Amino acid sequence: MTQPRTRAELLAVALDAYDALTSLGEDVDDEWTYVNDLSTAWRQRVEAVIAAPSGDGPVTPSQSAAVERLIDEVERVSDPHRAIDWLSTFPQVLLVALGEQP
Repeated sequence: MTQPRTRAELLAVALDAYDALTSLGEDVDDEWTYVNDLSTAWRQRVEAVIAAPSGDGPVTPSQSAAVERLIDEVERVSDPHRAIDWLSTFPQVLLVALGEQP
């Protein structure tokens, strides 16, 4: 991954990983509505952080490393049910890594 320079850039990369996680979770037909509602809510929260004035702020090396490890972890998820578990965990860990409230 190219090193993002701002929080907004780092969060955009993370949202791409989150979209892949959402797609995997959608494979569970009985949970489709839940998956999309959850994904929409958390996406809005992350997008609010991107839009905030601090979104243009710099990313520290430790923040970048933490988010990169988080993305690596969710990219290993192959089971749709595990993906659903991660749909609420991923954004919370992501925001905490950047010093934000989930």
